[in-house]
Amino acid sequence: MAAIAIVIVSHSKQLALGVRELAAQMVQGQVPIAVAAGIEDPENPLGTDPIQVYEAIASVFSDDGVLVLMDLGSALLSAEMAIEFLPEAQQEKVYLCEAPLVEGAIAAVVAAAAGRDIHQVMAEARGALLAKATQLGVVTKPLSVVSPITTNIESPTREIRLIVSNRLGLHARPAAQFVATAARFQSQILVRNLTRNTELVRGDSINQVTTLGVRQGHELVITATGSDADDALAALQGLFANNFGENNVTLNSPPAHHEVTPANHGELSGIAASGGVAIAPVVRYQPTHIAITEYHVNDPDAEWQRLQSAINTARQEIQAVFSQASLQIGDVEAAIFDAQLLFLEDPVLLEAAHQRILDNHINAEAAWQAVVDEVATSYRALEDSYLQERVDDVVDVGQRVLRLLVGNAAANLHLDSPAILVATDLTPSDTARLDPTKVLGICTTSGSATSHSAIIARTLGIPAVLGVDAQVLHLADGTMMALDGESGKAWVEPESDILDLLTAKQEAWQTAQQEARATAHQPAITRDGRQVSVFANIGSINDVQVAVASGAEGVGLLRTEFLYLDRTSAPTEEEQLAVYQAIAQVLDNRPLIIRTLDVGGDKPLPYIKVGLPEANPFLGWRGIRFCLDRPELFKTQLRAILRASVGHQIKIMLPMIATVTEVRAAKVILGEVQAELNQAGIAFDPAMKLGIMVEVPSAVAIADRLAAEVDFFSIGTNDLSQYVMASDRTNPNVANLVDALHPAVLRMVQQTVQAAHAAGISVGLCGELAADTLATPILLGLGLDELSVNPQSIPGVKQAIARLSIVESEAIVASALQQDSAKHVRELISTSITPPA
Repeated sequence: MAAIAIVIVSHSKQLALGVRELAAQMVQGQVPIAVAAGIEDPENPLGTDPIQVYEAIASVFSDDGVLVLMDLGSALLSAEMAIEFLPEAQQEKVYLCEAPLVEGAIAAVVAAAAGRDIHQVMAEARGALLAKATQLGVVTKPLSVVSPITTNIESPTREIRLIVSNRLGLHARPAAQFVATAARFQSQILVRNLTRNTELVRGDSINQVTTLGVRQGHELVITATGSDADDALAALQGLFANNFGENNVTLNSPPAHHEVTPANHGELSGIAASGGVAIAPVVRYQPTHIAITEYHVNDPDAEWQRLQSAINTARQEIQAVFSQASLQIGDVEAAIFDAQLLFLEDPVLLEAAHQRILDNHINAEAAWQAVVDEVATSYRALEDSYLQERVDDVVDVGQRVLRLLVGNAAANLHLDSPAILVATDLTPSDTARLDPTKVLGICTTSGSATSHSAIIARTLGIPAVLGVDAQVLHLADGTMMALDGESGKAWVEPESDILDLLTAKQEAWQTAQQEARATAHQPAITRDGRQVSVFANIGSINDVQVAVASGAEGVGLLRTEFLYLDRTSAPTEEEQLAVYQAIAQVLDNRPLIIRTLDVGGDKPLPYIKVGLPEANPFLGWRGIRFCLDRPELFKTQLRAILRASVGHQIKIMLPMIATVTEVRAAKVILGEVQAELNQAGIAFDPAMKLGIMVEVPSAVAIADRLAAEVDFFSIGTNDLSQYVMASDRTNPNVANLVDALHPAVLRMVQQTVQAAHAAGISVGLCGELAADTLATPILLGLGLDELSVNPQSIPGVKQAIARLSIVESEAIVASALQQDSAKHVRELISTSITPPA
């Protein structure tokens, strides 16, 4: 395979890094890509430096060839000069290519990853624009914007009509799922709200879909035109049939309105948005206003690239917010940021911005602001108040991109001491970044109880009163304030009688919260006395602190991949040891199950060459297969785990086990490492237990043989479900089949548990199914000893266990195993649970 390298030369470092990331994602890091961009001048950072270009080429030099892509002007001169610094033998291996920077880089890395030679890679890069223009039907004239709706008379059009049953219709999360699903198909998806008699809009546009104003009971007509039209409509129909994953129970609702006291001096009335009492000095928050000036540009293509770069960086920022929010407020509420990501990928929005830049020769900031304002206006014009409030998300994303375009730093919401935050409004991103230990309350002059910001505040447990009089914005920092998020009132410099009432209410509130937390820290015991361990799945040091605070009795799955990703070389033994010890220290002798490295296939390491891309990565070189083929990498991790085991209750778990031979091979390597440590006089726990993940059907089939080799099983239902059902969970055409409650999967779990218990070993379950409280009676009835879930789910899972008995759970399982679909299993559970007395 050719080891072609790519060098990106640009005046803008931000642009070059964005292009590199986009290209790297296309080939999952398989092609070396270096960047030489910008100059070290804070006031004038745009430019190119020949020495920097030389160093970039040298860092990735390959005898198979280095392809250098440049933007404009002096970038070419810098690249030509850089080559002169290289030894003569290397100079002839470096090729300067005039291909377009973004499209050329993508085409080049894909060709390089496919093993093409340097001349073929150059040809692919040069032809990148032609391929794009051909796809758009614009070959002999400059690139133009795709019309919002096109038709294909050669392909048949299919149509379905559906009634929406979601309680809030296609709000942000379901709309995001709809658009993400529609976008995966080649067919053009159009949708119309018959109830509101709207026009047809594109199904791959988050804004057009959301502004249809789809509510519960509305009838939609969805058409698909193209070769995979039937598959596309089936996938969309599956979303509606499954209620987009929502159960239509009451959502995280604002608290009921209760008066505390008649109006008094200094009292402000507002909207009760998040319950609880806060008494603290105020700190005013005013985000930096981004002033936009429209001006003429001579190079609209460069301006469009600048906007794309800012959008790409914004996408990375939102993904980071989403990851943090998932940890802090849970996946369900954090999913609102999925809609923000789709906003940045909305083809209608991007085409409109592109067209403004090209047609009017205006700067990226002005074009972006104009299209965002248009979208926001369309939301405000809706009759539906719930959908009107989604304008906050539109503005949030719009401002993020503008901030990046103008080079402003992100707003600082870090408070040095506890306070009540006073502001005109808070965006969802702002609210998700708040620290509840420092932000004791929120008081704003706008907003509503159903806004995403209010929902996040409630999930974080921060009392909030919104929509108060604007006079609050004139308060000096440090002014004492009290607010009651249940009654929707706030008091500036409250008098003693008000403080007494609120303090009493605050103490009662805190007592109730403490009782709820105390329950989460109690063992999970069924009504008939069976105790089930509830552990946490974690992927970082930060996660373990949240897990312990949430009542975790240990860690059932430590994903160690975070130590290996986003770096240029594998972590050292000492680096790993420090992390494992730090996590074990927080757990304070609670069990810690460390899963050995589970990468390869769909999760490649950039610093390990894997050859040609795998056609079926989920069936490929991953998990234990990868580690056994890289024994030195495996030994380093095992040494770190063993060394960390002293004084702690640490266990090792091997992923993706399919055969007895794999387990025995791993045990041989583990024995070698133990012997090396003994010889060196390095302490470790000689009795440390070894277990395996059961996530491959072959492991279930030979579970009795595997149970004789290890000390425990942990069932990974996420992978097991897709392997049992032969369905890729990332493929929307078949993803609906990947349901861990399908009787076929449940029978595999039952077989595994029976084999484990017959051998006298314990068995846990660490897939997403464990966190689904609807499934709790099934898991109890199947006899699992341990459930391992995300930290936020621990209290709910413990409560669900306490409401059930093993007897009734076993009866439900007996019936569930006889059902013919996951849907029928869910219906069975819903009708079988006996309410607690």
